[in-house]
Amino acid sequence: MPRKRTDVETIREILRLSCELKLSIRKIAEALEISKTSVGDYLYEFKRSGLSHEDIIQMGDTEVLEVFESRNKVSNPMYETLSGEFPVYEKELARVGVTLYLLWEEYKERYPDGFSYSRFCHHYGMWQSKLKAGMHIEHKAGDLTYADFTGKKMHYADPATGEVHDAEIFLTVLGASQLIYVEAVKSQQLQDWIWANENAWQYYGGATKGICPDNLKSAVTKACNYEPLLNRTYDDLARHYRTVILPTRPVKPKDKPLVENAVRIVYQRIFAPLRNQTFFSLQELNQAIHQRLVLVNNTPFQRMEISRRELFNEIEKNELQPLPSERYEIRQYQVSRVEFHHHIYLKEDKHYYSVPHRFTGKKVKTIYTTRMVEIYHDNVRVALHQRNYKIYGYSTIKEHMPESHQFVEGWNTERFTSWASNIGGSVETFIGLLIESKEHPQQAFKACLGVLNLGKKYKDQDMEKVCKRALTNNTITFRFIDNALKNNVHKMDDDPEVNLRLPLHKNIRGRENYK
Repeated sequence: MPRKRTDVETIREILRLSCELKLSIRKIAEALEISKTSVGDYLYEFKRSGLSHEDIIQMGDTEVLEVFESRNKVSNPMYETLSGEFPVYEKELARVGVTLYLLWEEYKERYPDGFSYSRFCHHYGMWQSKLKAGMHIEHKAGDLTYADFTGKKMHYADPATGEVHDAEIFLTVLGASQLIYVEAVKSQQLQDWIWANENAWQYYGGATKGICPDNLKSAVTKACNYEPLLNRTYDDLARHYRTVILPTRPVKPKDKPLVENAVRIVYQRIFAPLRNQTFFSLQELNQAIHQRLVLVNNTPFQRMEISRRELFNEIEKNELQPLPSERYEIRQYQVSRVEFHHHIYLKEDKHYYSVPHRFTGKKVKTIYTTRMVEIYHDNVRVALHQRNYKIYGYSTIKEHMPESHQFVEGWNTERFTSWASNIGGSVETFIGLLIESKEHPQQAFKACLGVLNLGKKYKDQDMEKVCKRALTNNTITFRFIDNALKNNVHKMDDDPEVNLRLPLHKNIRGRENYK
């Protein structure tokens, strides 16, 4: 399918085919796939301008469009009336459901003898092409937010050490109103990226239907033209705010012209004015940025007598998705297998969480935040716990445990104590106390199995020695037994009893001599 030409490209190509190749109006219309009427109108305007084809070639696009537009004004005063409404049409077209045909129908109701739909579209297209050098609304209100980091960084100094830190500058711009948000963050890492995205939506007072990030790793795991792999946490953030991520295509800068223009504006109106100031914290830097940002958003566009903030309030504010009642909390993910004691092991915290015993041995997905831990099997949540940061601790829900305290193939507390008794009495006592130390016996099964498996590597009498020492020290843990055996504590002789009582001697005085 051929690329759609802009109006100025169409004008130049019509003149080239007519003046250089001497093609007829019909041939030109067929070659460019436009109507013969449009070709004739362009050629008629060109002849009335008095310019040569060489003159047109030397002109810039804006000048060419002004030539054709000025001839319209002279030849037909009705054009001046119509063109005066184009800025209003530009804003109306950003509203949901508004089309150029609807605006033409409303125009014809007011001016029954006005332009036909084709001429109406032609004149608006000419005006719009001229506007492209400045401000042009390309999206429906509430549709898209563009997000990126600026290439250049700002800086702040540590007041105590004087060390200078780089600050990444996060930026978003709304597609319709072009309202800009800017924030300095410590890095481009996931946590800063998520936080800055949320702050942008808080600033706007709502979220657009889609967000278009650059292909940085925090947002997109693997760039692809057709099916990018989204960072799971960022995708989850989008669900929380009822929006969707639509990444730009790699090496396609035309997919994000608004954010590129916004970056240029930020360089000129925020970076440059603050370049000679020293900031002593990230908060202080952001305060200065936000003060400048107010000026950026309140300054009128060059070619429209309206500011970004005013345009946002007029056409886009009410089209945003409402914000959720709570901010998003970053979720982490882990896939693991339910262990034989009906718990999963959360690696980050080194903590165990119970799962209904029927899922023992099955793979589950754990999703956890700073507060909660959710465990899913086949995308159905099967367990929910408050997060517990106690290392090697257990979070166990009683209902998850089988009534008989049995687990894989009939393992139970009696089987552990029976196994331990075959090694020695101290080992049996140690295993019994280890099981009793837990709220639920299953919580001790893994440690018991670890201790008893050491018996396959070490002699029974060695196991007896270290278990006896553990009982004496009241240290009932697997780690004590394991470390004692590794450090050859069992090879050390027991310390002989030492008589610390001093013998009687005439040179030794009693306490009465020190009164």
